Amino acid sequence: MAPLFVLLGLLPLAFAGHDYGQALTKSILYFEAQRSGYLPSTQRVQWRSNSGLDDGKANGVDLVGGYYDAGDNVKFGLPMAFTITMMSWSVVEYGTQISGSGELGHAMDAIKWGTDYLIKAHTEPNVLYGEVGDGDTDHYCWQRPEDMTTSRQAYRIDANHPGSDLAGETAAAMAAASIVFSHSNPSYANELLTHAQQLFEFADKYRGKYDSSITVAQKYYQSVSGYFDELLWAAVWLYKATNNQYYLSYLGKNGDAFGGTGWDMTEFSWDVKYAGVQTLVAKLLMGGKAGQYTPVFERYQEKAESFMCSCLGKGSQSVQKTPGGLIFRQSWNNLQFVTSSSFLLAVYSDYLTSAGKNLNCASGSVPASELLSLAKSQVDYILGDNPRATSYMVGYGTNYPQQVHHRGSSIISIKVDSSFVTCRGGYATWYASKSSDPNLLTGAIVGGPDAYDNFADERENYEQTEPATYNNAPLLGLLARLNGGRSGYNQLLPVAIAVPKSRPNTAPVTKTTPAQGSSSAPIAIEQKTTTSWNYKGNTYNRYSTIVTNKSDKSLTDLNLSISKLYGPLWGLTKSGGSYSFPSWLNSLPAGKSLEFVYISASQADVSVSSYTLV
Repeated sequence: MAPLFVLLGLLPLAFAGHDYGQALTKSILYFEAQRSGYLPSTQRVQWRSNSGLDDGKANGVDLVGGYYDAGDNVKFGLPMAFTITMMSWSVVEYGTQISGSGELGHAMDAIKWGTDYLIKAHTEPNVLYGEVGDGDTDHYCWQRPEDMTTSRQAYRIDANHPGSDLAGETAAAMAAASIVFSHSNPSYANELLTHAQQLFEFADKYRGKYDSSITVAQKYYQSVSGYFDELLWAAVWLYKATNNQYYLSYLGKNGDAFGGTGWDMTEFSWDVKYAGVQTLVAKLLMGGKAGQYTPVFERYQEKAESFMCSCLGKGSQSVQKTPGGLIFRQSWNNLQFVTSSSFLLAVYSDYLTSAGKNLNCASGSVPASELLSLAKSQVDYILGDNPRATSYMVGYGTNYPQQVHHRGSSIISIKVDSSFVTCRGGYATWYASKSSDPNLLTGAIVGGPDAYDNFADERENYEQTEPATYNNAPLLGLLARLNGGRSGYNQLLPVAIAVPKSRPNTAPVTKTTPAQGSSSAPIAIEQKTTTSWNYKGNTYNRYSTIVTNKSDKSLTDLNLSISKLYGPLWGLTKSGGSYSFPSWLNSLPAGKSLEFVYISASQADVSVSSYTLV
């Protein structure tokens, strides 16, 4: 515990060489090209138009909206939900940096486009529609989504046809997204949370693999890992969203039986969530949340660190890398594994840094910074630092794929030429064309190079030139982290997502109170001990302090007086002799709370010095 008694230097770390801010903007823009349904007036990808407007009609439900998964026109529920979970995790973890890039509103729009659809798809507590269209009929045709004539049959899971993996991932997506919208749109966040809790109960009570119920998904998104990982994944996100001890105990009681503490992973993907679960549970452990389940959570953390060490090549097993240094798992859409793994490397690096710890590998202790360096090297490779000097993000740099395996991108926009593109005619006219795509699929991450860094920019080369939403989703947070640094706050603390709009122009009310007592009328302060330990004969405590705005206005310019503090504090900014909001938080909305923590032999005195109500 000794490193905890030294305040960490949390200065932002910026990188040079690539314009990560520009790449972030483009990576979010890509999702607008994948939209299905009625496009909004704010649509920026202008070569797209409305599509899939009768989705769900044959089944008597409204399933208009959502995302096409890749270069086709099918809406596959499992990868779509994982995409939304990872976009949400990006915002939850690095929302401040995304906001600093001016992209928080766009990122939240991208998440909400997905969650709006998931709400529609969850028509009853134990019914979830998991696919619209099918891969076989869709792949027989090459049509832009605005023209598609293929089947729009919808497929569902229910109590008699379960799908715990699909329901669990969808619960995780909605729970994670509820955190994103908890401040800017609390009623919507509560709606998402209600769906998430129902879906988790459905997934846990009626167990089974979704592709045994929705068999048309087997050839395209087969659930090889089963559903135990998704049950744990949903539980950890529901705990983060609700702080309900039931979900914490679920992780503690089922970690061993469900494989969370047993699997040494080298993959994190839409199918296999164990490494993500292990990383998040390790964060709970380092944040003092494990309680009676500490021994179990330590085993989760051992597996999380095994994943990190494997990526570094310093564990008992090592992930394969290309001669150019790219993480390599398979020839078909390998970059999906690169972006998801790199995201875990970055967040775990920040968790370790916040805890003042190193990574424990078979080769010895490894500085947390090495994880971030590896994540950065993978992003730089994608953006062009590779043997081919090729950017695998469409529209970034000067040398990027020109023949993307994507129906909408490869066929002239319906706004330019409204002539109907037939099912098979699209193959003859557009798929077979050797010309560059008529529409730029800006920001898309394609499948990427092979095990030897080779890449063929050919439309029929779907293994390498087809993009997918889940390739991009982890990049939102990763690019924001590389662009904006750590933003100076402890990554183990709860995050308040900023509201991406200007504050109302009302006259502020300023009050000053003496530095005494534990609260003032509109502000409540509650302290509690979360963990204790003995170090060299001395007892130390970790205190959690909750500051709640009890007024009906937004709280700004808060200044706290803290005395009798004999250890480090995280979650506030110190200025002179007082403490104020952390750099990532400008105000505290009515009814909301912030948490800061400190370590001390005894409880400190915390009181309000001044504040402003707006």
